[in-house]
Amino acid sequence: MQTGPTVALIVAAGTGIRSGSSLPKQYAPIAGRAMIAHAHAALDGHPGIDHVLVVIGEGQEALLRAAIGEVAFVTGGATRRESVAAGLAAIGDAARVLIHDAARPFVPAIVINRLLAALDHTPGAVPVLPVADTLALAGEALGDVVPRDRLVRVQTPQAFAVSAIRNAHAAWDVTAEATDDAQMLRAIGLDVAMVEGDIMLEKITYPADFAAAEARALPALVSRSATGYDVHRLEAGEELWLGGVLIPHDRGLSGHSDADVVLHAITDALLGTIGAGDIGTHFPPSDPQWRGAESGQFLQHAASLVRVEGGVIDFVDLTLICEAPKIGPHRGAMRERIAALLDIPERQVSIKATTSERLGFTGRQEGIAAQAIATIRVPA
Repeated sequence: MQTGPTVALIVAAGTGIRSGSSLPKQYAPIAGRAMIAHAHAALDGHPGIDHVLVVIGEGQEALLRAAIGEVAFVTGGATRRESVAAGLAAIGDAARVLIHDAARPFVPAIVINRLLAALDHTPGAVPVLPVADTLALAGEALGDVVPRDRLVRVQTPQAFAVSAIRNAHAAWDVTAEATDDAQMLRAIGLDVAMVEGDIMLEKITYPADFAAAEARALPALVSRSATGYDVHRLEAGEELWLGGVLIPHDRGLSGHSDADVVLHAITDALLGTIGAGDIGTHFPPSDPQWRGAESGQFLQHAASLVRVEGGVIDFVDLTLICEAPKIGPHRGAMRERIAALLDIPERQVSIKATTSERLGFTGRQEGIAAQAIATIRVPA
């Protein structure tokens, strides 16, 4: 068994001209978000993967940022092989690597589990599916049928010991192009294990594939919503953090962490969608390590738990209840920060504010309250 970090490479440097999309296909929307965002969320949220690195085409930085936000990336080359090589050169002392094509947006956690388990005993592993259709040679007329009993369809992600796949790339004849990395490993005499693949890993290449991908994804997911609520006292001498943004005010919120009621309420809402308790369950106020902690880490933890369950965050809506300060001037910055923390587009975050007409503790400006609702989709 290899020791050291496990890294996932998402190869996304292509132009996708066969897809019929005006964008490179990896940035085209599928089931409500960019194709590459689905794959990144699944790999980044898997507990067996330590880091995710995206390999993009030259000049695609803005497209990547719009699709996922600020994530680690390197620029690839003119061919898939060159792009993978650029990724392998950038992952340092990683021991294991999963190499995945961005054109396969849905990555079931169970397939990742199988691949990582196989690497305990072999330098490489790939997910495969049996061939169901009759295969025949093509020409001017239908040719002979090809026996399919020993044929499989090979998918990605493909998993490798980093040292082995680097050696395979170094030894490859660059005058020929490999269709995948498993082929390169076999070329230096190393075995590649096969694990059971998944229909959800089907590749998107042509315009009709987009509709098929939507059909595969949407029925497999069910919608869930949950609410979150938080309140903190306003006190002199404290900083006022709301939605991950420092707000100028004569008083701030008091609490064990930075007391950001916005992020706390959204965190509880997300935890509620997967029945994972509340913020105090995961970050007990009795634990001194969370004293003064930035609440963004609480929110990212909740989002990662949703994604480990195979969930997709669709929308977050929050209402702040306070007499002061005015929220309108800071709404845009708060939406941007929350979207970045959740790794979703800003349009999927809503921030509203209201007063309590000078009634109650918020009306007396003794504290600020926040109520959130999160909507996600999870496997049925």
